[in-house]
Amino acid sequence: MNEYLITFAGIYFLCLFKFIAGPLLGAAAGYGLLEIVIVTVSGMMTSVILFTFLGEWFKTNWTIIIKKKQKRFSKRTRNIIKIWKKFGIWGIAFLTPLILTPIGGTVVLTSFGIAKRKILFTMLVSAFFWAFVFGLSIEELLKIPFLKSLWT
Repeated sequence: MNEYLITFAGIYFLCLFKFIAGPLLGAAAGYGLLEIVIVTVSGMMTSVILFTFLGEWFKTNWTIIIKKKQKRFSKRTRNIIKIWKKFGIWGIAFLTPLILTPIGGTVVLTSFGIAKRKILFTMLVSAFFWAFVFGLSIEELLKIPFLKSLWT
């Protein structure tokens, strides 16, 4: 039981920073789909909750600390603004597990001035969707004999 909890806590901790760690490491640990979804979503949502409520403080204090002459619009910020204009909050939330990190997506939404409740809801829906997609994909990929032999 201790080994299970330590493994779960390790995967959870990594999911705070990188979403894909949950499905990959959960499958490697032998977790079922439900366990993978729980650890992945709980890790991402912990990050989202922390940075949603600490986002304003983080944004003001962090920018003061690293206030170098940075380009106002880099290629990355332009792409984020394009996504924002085209798809809004759902576009950013949808891409957070794929491209952005849970922290990055939350900071972007906070900087656009989105209500905390909307941030939490859209990120939760996105986290569940992608956790199921990645969890099921990994399960199906591991049914292929060649990949299963590589994995184990």
